[in-house]
Amino acid sequence: QVQLVESGGGLVQPGGSLRLSCAASGSIFSIYAMGWYRQAPGKQRELVAAITSGGSTNYADSVKGRFTISRDNAKNTVYLQMNSLKPEDTAVYYCNADGVVTTTELYDYWGQGTQVTVSS
Repeated sequence: QVQLVESGGGLVQPGGSLRLSCAASGSIFSIYAMGWYRQAPGKQRELVAAITSGGSTNYADSVKGRFTISRDNAKNTVYLQMNSLKPEDTAVYYCNADGVVTTTELYDYWGQGTQVTVSS
């Protein structure tokens, strides 16, 4: 059994910062890639940022220069440092783990999401 638990969401003023964390728990041997997606009401879910076990990153154009994704492979944890937040960043942010290898399976997992609200 593998679980992804997000934390760090909340309410912040425009221009402020938040740091999201996502920890994968269970008997995990490795995770190929971890990332963050977000979905606002009435909009499609979109990739925000992703990072592989080797450190390769991918960012949405809308967050480049403002968000930074990082990862602790030993702890199976991914972080998203969000700076210069805008109201348009308001969404539920979901953690994703791609290519999770356990003792019994190879699968992808999603967290339940954490709300980020940017408002003055």
